[in-house]
This record gives sequence, structure tokens and C-alpha cells, in this order.
Amino acid sequence: MIDFLTQAMRVRNRYLNLLERALVGSLYRDGSNDPSGQSAHDPNARELGRDWPALAHSMIGATRMRNLRQLCETILLDGIPGDMMETGVWRGGACILMKGILDAFGDTDRRVFLADSFKGLPPPDTENYPADAGHDFTGFRQLAVSREEVEENFRRYGLLDDRVIFLEGWFKDTLPQAPIDRLSILRLDGDLYESTMQALDALYRKVTPGGFVIVDDYQITACAEAIEHFRKKYGITAPLIPIDGWAVWWRVG
Repeated sequence: MIDFLTQAMRVRNRYLNLLERALVGSLYRDGSNDPSGQSAHDPNARELGRDWPALAHSMIGATRMRNLRQLCETILLDGIPGDMMETGVWRGGACILMKGILDAFGDTDRRVFLADSFKGLPPPDTENYPADAGHDFTGFRQLAVSREEVEENFRRYGLLDDRVIFLEGWFKDTLPQAPIDRLSILRLDGDLYESTMQALDALYRKVTPGGFVIVDDYQITACAEAIEHFRKKYGITAPLIPIDGWAVWWRVG
């Protein structure tokens, strides 16, 4: 007979498997709202996060979503203290997964922080951040998702409560004063050099040893430059681990 603990673990895994598939839209073969005009569901593109979902609550794809889950579960199983956070949340899918994992593991202490303008990306400030030249995303209406819509997405999964904290505004204004003492997961999804560097400058020192930094947009040259400059400046030598040919992560030593 299967013991109670084993059965509970199986149920938890089934819930999180289902949550992953729902968030990326593979559960219901969600179509695309891609600027290229692609509209049909492409399972390969959705696996790797290479399209813009029409309805799904995350565009990071199944591989990156699975990686996020693995790192969050590692934090919980290893007992690494700290809240979880994403900077640049779109429709909130990655943070919904974080909150779902915390609930599934019975963690009632950690918080999930969502930092976003909730009105799209800022225009590139090429005078102060020349690496962002040519990376203007302000014309993509698909990237502007309101806070109210993200809150409603959390409600749909039964995961909105007072441990879900919204930091609304530009990173330069919200992150330096964010009410965070420690982070175990810091997921960066700001696309630009400016956004990436502002998040690292404000938050990296709060990542607990043993915690993880995940960089969603490492294949965007401006983002990669910010990561390399920051790591060099502070002598960070932990290896960058590739996820899906687009994103990377490292563990804080």
C-alpha cells in the first residue's frame, strides 16, 4: 500500500504539472498573438517560449517554467530563506507558479513580489544606457498588461492573498525602496540593459547565499551586457547555466 506521504507528493506533483501547462497554454493549445502574424498554436515554439501567447498567462515557455519550478523546489527542500521575486511580470504567470509552489509545499511565510510598470517597457534611455540603442519595445501593445489584469489572473488560480506583493512603477523608483530583506529567487525579465542593471543594483545584495538569479532575456544583447558588466564588477564567478538557448541562471555563492 502506498503510504500517505508518497501519495501526498504525487498529488502535489500532479497539481504543479497541471499548473505549469495551464500557465503556458499548452493545456488548451493556446494560439499566438505574435507580431510576426503567427496565430496557430505551435507546440515547439511554446515549449521554448518563442511566441507571444494569445491567452496564456506566461510567455516564458514550458522549459523555462519547468526550470523555475525546479529552482523554487530546490530552495524549499534546501531550506534557503528568502522571498521570491520577478522584475517584469507581463501577465503574471511565472509569479503565479511561484505562489502555487509555496502553497503546494505548505509554506505560509514567504512572499512573492511582482515588480512592473504594468504599462509596458520604458523607452530606451540611450544617453545613459547606450547598450539599449535599437531595443525599443514601446510600440508593442501586447506587452502592456495592467495590474488589475494580473491580480485577476492570480484570482483565477485561487492564489491571490496578502503574500502576493505588487511593486507598481518603473524599477528605478520602486526597487531601491522595496520592502524586502532577503530573496531566495530573483527572476529578471526586463529585456533592457537599464532595467536589468537597475534590478541587480537594487536587489542582488539581498539574495541569500544558496539562492538563485534567473535571467530570462540573456539572448537579448543589451540584457547580456548588463549581466556581464555586473558580474565582472562584483567578481561573480558562479557559472551561468543555460536553460533553453535563451535564458540562464546562476546560484549565489
